[in-house]
Amino acid sequence: MIDILKNFFRQRFGVAVERVQPLQGELGASGRKIIRLSGGASSAIGILYNVREENVAFLEFSKHFRSRGLPVPEIYGEDLSQGAYLEEDFGDTTLFEFLSANRTGSSISPTTVEAYRKVVALLPRFQIEAGRDINYNACYPRAEFDAQSIAWDLNYFKYYFLKLAGVPFNEQLLEDDFKRLTTFLLSARSDFFLYRDFQSRNIMLRDGQPFFLDYQGGRKGALQYDIASLLFDAKADLPQALRQELLDLYIEHASDFVALERSAFMHHYYAYVYIRVMQAMGAYGFRGFYERKSHFLQSVPYALKNVEWLLQNVELPIALPALMDSLGRMRDSETLRELSSGGGLPPTTVTSNKSGIGAPKESDLTVRICSFSFRRGIPKDESGHGGGFVFDARSIPNPGREERFKVLTGKDQPVIEYLNQQESAHQFLDSVMSLVDASVKAYQNRGFTSLTVSFGCTGGQHRSVYFAEQLAKHLNGSNGVKVVVRHLELENRNK
Repeated sequence: MIDILKNFFRQRFGVAVERVQPLQGELGASGRKIIRLSGGASSAIGILYNVREENVAFLEFSKHFRSRGLPVPEIYGEDLSQGAYLEEDFGDTTLFEFLSANRTGSSISPTTVEAYRKVVALLPRFQIEAGRDINYNACYPRAEFDAQSIAWDLNYFKYYFLKLAGVPFNEQLLEDDFKRLTTFLLSARSDFFLYRDFQSRNIMLRDGQPFFLDYQGGRKGALQYDIASLLFDAKADLPQALRQELLDLYIEHASDFVALERSAFMHHYYAYVYIRVMQAMGAYGFRGFYERKSHFLQSVPYALKNVEWLLQNVELPIALPALMDSLGRMRDSETLRELSSGGGLPPTTVTSNKSGIGAPKESDLTVRICSFSFRRGIPKDESGHGGGFVFDARSIPNPGREERFKVLTGKDQPVIEYLNQQESAHQFLDSVMSLVDASVKAYQNRGFTSLTVSFGCTGGQHRSVYFAEQLAKHLNGSNGVKVVVRHLELENRNK
């Protein structure tokens, strides 16, 4: 597929590609491959990504925004069948990097403040001016920031931050608050374009001017969400005085495009700050606590600082006692305080490997995880002990029923994203992990050396593979545990 990008480059610039430089690497969270291609005096950014719907959204929105004179990348070439497209190169300086290089503590340089002012002035043009006639049919995965979208974000926060950080909460009372918060959020006017990920790492600076990326998750929604995303961008850690200045500037510019009463806007604003902060913390938890990518946890102390400020300074128009209690417990969590002071990854339920890397010893516990199809029957325990767990994943919505997933497996990103959006999948996996973690601990204490965990579904291709991979990620790196994964149905198909 690199050759496809090279052909686009030659067609656009009339010269051959001389250098290919991968960008983003392991720090990326999206699964895209981002590549800089250059030749002669020209350069461009190539994208390789196999989620067609998301590519369509980005390309459609890019063309629409450019037609309205907004500073987004020109698309030089695209091949949706191969998940490849070539776009304009805005350089290497994000707004976040510019901010980091031009601040001393809470003192931020005038040039950086001016860059933020330019960004804030342009935001209403995306939301209101260009949002009036944008094609919302191209949105992925939802056309609106509706109750389903909000539920995904709140459950992301609950399952991947609160639970994995060991913050106690009453699940039913918290769900009741989630419903009240959702109803309140949806009472705001919401017929605008919601950029969705409007934060400093998605804004490039070139010659002092801002350029915008990563709006492929955009959908119809309220104005408050995007400005909250920018101003409460955790690691940017903007001083509150600057936040207020930029918020006032945003309301002033938005008022040029639509009748906007400040009191009505502010009535919902901090509820949108809360939902955005929780969505971001869910992402930090998933990448950091769950996938054990510690660099994502570097933003947690800043997010906790945001939570601290909100709890001390904001009173929402609705009562959310269980949520506020959970946020307060999160703020006061000893585990998270240790993380904030550089303590590294918190332990999972299975004891973390404090000693770092090293091959498992023969006396360590081997956890054999497999996926299978119930059509072929439950697999035999290869260890000879005849025990272990068999989990039936057929209660979870089946991606295999949708044409777009039929040739994919539970290891492919589109299927992973689909199942990540299912509340039942989170509940299922949470229960599985609790059972397996308890058994791992007991087996280790008793000196056992083998545990088998099997996941079955109808075809052995999507759900069972997904859950086997997720459990393997959860256990990998645990002290004294060797993880072996097999996907029996996929092996049979490859024979």
